[in-house]
Amino acid sequence: MTTTDSLRSGPLADDGADGRGYGRGYGSGYGGGDRSGRLPVREHLPAGPAAPASGAPVLDVVVPVYNEEKDLRPCVLRLHDHLSRTFPYAFRITVADNASTDSTPAVAAALAAELAGVRSVRLEEKGRGRALRTVWSGSDAPVLAYMDVDLSTDLNALLPLVAPLISGHSDLAIGSRLARSARVVRGSRREFISRAYNLILRSSLAAGFSDAQCGFKAIRSEVAGRLLPMVEDSGWFFDTELLVLAERAGLRIHEVPVDWIDDPDSTVHIVRTAAEDLKGVWRVGRALAVGALPLDRLARPFGDDPRDRALTGVERGLARQLVGFCVVGALSTLFYLALYSLFRLGVGPQFANGGALLVSAVANTAANRRLTFGVRGRSGAVRHQAQGLVVFAIGLALTSGSLAALGAASGSPSHSTELAVLITANLAATVLRFLLLRAWVFPARACSEPEDLR
Repeated sequence: MTTTDSLRSGPLADDGADGRGYGRGYGSGYGGGDRSGRLPVREHLPAGPAAPASGAPVLDVVVPVYNEEKDLRPCVLRLHDHLSRTFPYAFRITVADNASTDSTPAVAAALAAELAGVRSVRLEEKGRGRALRTVWSGSDAPVLAYMDVDLSTDLNALLPLVAPLISGHSDLAIGSRLARSARVVRGSRREFISRAYNLILRSSLAAGFSDAQCGFKAIRSEVAGRLLPMVEDSGWFFDTELLVLAERAGLRIHEVPVDWIDDPDSTVHIVRTAAEDLKGVWRVGRALAVGALPLDRLARPFGDDPRDRALTGVERGLARQLVGFCVVGALSTLFYLALYSLFRLGVGPQFANGGALLVSAVANTAANRRLTFGVRGRSGAVRHQAQGLVVFAIGLALTSGSLAALGAASGSPSHSTELAVLITANLAATVLRFLLLRAWVFPARACSEPEDLR
């Protein structure tokens, strides 16, 4: 494509039934999902250099730029040559100009006129995230990627980056400068900032990916169609927000160790960017904590193998729920024993047991609700706590009955004996608690079709 496009960089149109644009599908024949609102099953794109039936390229690589009149031409020439020689599918390179004030738009237009498979897009507002959102949302390619204009990342990583998306193995792919086998040349200041930022993401948002800000990423178009309307940031935090939401929704993120050389002439303002990123971390963390994001719209059907989708009667997430329940139960037991020992200093064993069990039961229900059974938001929280109190009453009967039986048998048992009996009774109550929580308090929704199984 050799024409120059001019796009307005306003917000995405609200296409979704909920009025917020969620669920919007982009691309020609690659977006959408099944009737349950889930994403479609990932499929391997047709092999060979030919474009899909729609005439669209398989890969659309976006190069966002702002006042890059010096570096733009050698970047695009090098990228175009690399793709022409090594990439086995049809491709497009899109130069996304973020309201440049120098001759960058003219350079981009000249490249689009000169090279087949190159186009330029002009945006009247700045922001890397805005540029990616605008171009990706309007692209007809099934695989979307972007890279920084300085080409700090070695281009030999481009095919490994997009291959898992083409094959249907993964939903997103990122280049990582912090992976063990990556080779990176940069100053100690940038190295420290990068690793510190990664540590913040891991500790505050439980991020599992290793490098949020490397300018070398790709995404499948049907995933972008669902994910982009949920991403609020239009600047440098766009990458991080995109990855955090994708990971929380259970999408598969593929990481590629890269060879990366720092650009000493980079125009990125590190301090200002870091401040904006921290604000973004706070905003996204708060939204996730209150369940404000409809991440269920990013869910995939159970498995990518037709044999998996044909299975019936499969228990959903039982192993994961057992692990989560055991972790929460172990912490709750320690919390309960600490409270019991504290309350026992002032009251008798029955009152100490009742108070400790009540407080720990409320905390246990809240933790299991969020961590074990994945219930987000405030809807039904009061009812869940009320049902949890019924479960608590059953546990109270078991433990109190054990203490009463111990008192009747030995008269005045030692504190260590009381604790041993309580631990045994709590183990029995724990098994019953899990069964009640899973079957009654947080029951799995009935599956109308086999592919709803997860």
